[in-house]
Amino acid sequence: MSHYYKLGNIPHKRHTQFRRPDGSLYAEQLFSTEGFSSDYSLLYHNHPPTIITHTEEPYDVMPRIAEEKMLKHRSFEGFKVKPENDFLQSRKPILVNNDCHISLAAPQQSMQDYFYKNADADEMIFVHEGSGKLLTQYGELPFGYGDYLVIPRGSIYQIHFNDGNNRLFIVESFSPIRYPKKYMSKEGQLLEHSPYCERDIREPQNLVTIDEAGDFVIKTKKRGRMYHIHYGYHPFDVVGWDGCCYPYAFSIHDFEPITGRVHQPPPVHQTFEAHNFVVCSFVPRLYDYHPQSIPAPYNHSNIDSDELLYYVDGDFMSRKNVTRGMLTLHPGGIPHGPHPGAVEKSIGKKETQELAVMVDTFHPLQLTVDAIEIENDGYVMSWAE
Repeated sequence: MSHYYKLGNIPHKRHTQFRRPDGSLYAEQLFSTEGFSSDYSLLYHNHPPTIITHTEEPYDVMPRIAEEKMLKHRSFEGFKVKPENDFLQSRKPILVNNDCHISLAAPQQSMQDYFYKNADADEMIFVHEGSGKLLTQYGELPFGYGDYLVIPRGSIYQIHFNDGNNRLFIVESFSPIRYPKKYMSKEGQLLEHSPYCERDIREPQNLVTIDEAGDFVIKTKKRGRMYHIHYGYHPFDVVGWDGCCYPYAFSIHDFEPITGRVHQPPPVHQTFEAHNFVVCSFVPRLYDYHPQSIPAPYNHSNIDSDELLYYVDGDFMSRKNVTRGMLTLHPGGIPHGPHPGAVEKSIGKKETQELAVMVDTFHPLQLTVDAIEIENDGYVMSWAE
């Protein structure tokens, strides 16, 4: 859910004649992820975006489930996911349910000879390492360390990396990824108490119109299958667009932490929401300032949600042996909290430089085969004195 934006050339009125220099009509396309009843954008193409020349047989890309049911704290070494050249092949689903799929990726090469479309899910790509540009029909989005890239389902895109050193944390959401309702006015503006505002949202820029005929393959994922659909014209032939449904970037470094006299609960870190899960950002911040405050988080029971924390950088005073790219999963049904000694050690500390992304799901997550391969054995016993 983004604010209104426009780029390039568009007609004065929607759904009216808009002609190319040779007199032929541009092809108007309405793009929305929820039919005609929610946010949308209107794009104007040099050629109809429907000209398919041929297709290939689809193949299965469903995550391989290793454990469907569990009640056990788990930990995973995310940087043990091996780099691969291709962007799509590098994406390894780690934890999944019917609301979202959470993956890690370490792609080494840019997408050059194909485009990608996720026809099922909005995507939130968190850039842990690397930089480059997200190229779409809406223009370019430069990205770097700490950026969230939010891509509405059905968007056609390529990612060009500046080099081969890239680490990504990816959430596919089968419902729209939105700003939290508690941050929004009735008219759709981010409110004054929100930890970020529209100034922090980076819209696409530098709309490059490519009017080119040829063979352009869009690899499209739908219901766990990958389809190679070939089109007769370059998909980035858009001369202009406007609306409220488009990819955007937001940096975790622009998230303004909410603090208090005593320890604040995780909802103050909320950044995005979707159906049955939320995304939170833990950023450098001052600790609580009550004279007897305890900065370490208190023990708490996850009865209604699974809590997944992805450690990005910094010192995490509540956990032992934290590494960059580590994930911890604390499933609903059993309590968790600081490791032994962390509570007393935190007293008197003034600030933290931690950086992390948290995903709380309200339905249980399932472990994949790829997750088992990078698991830290014995994490469930790490609270023992």
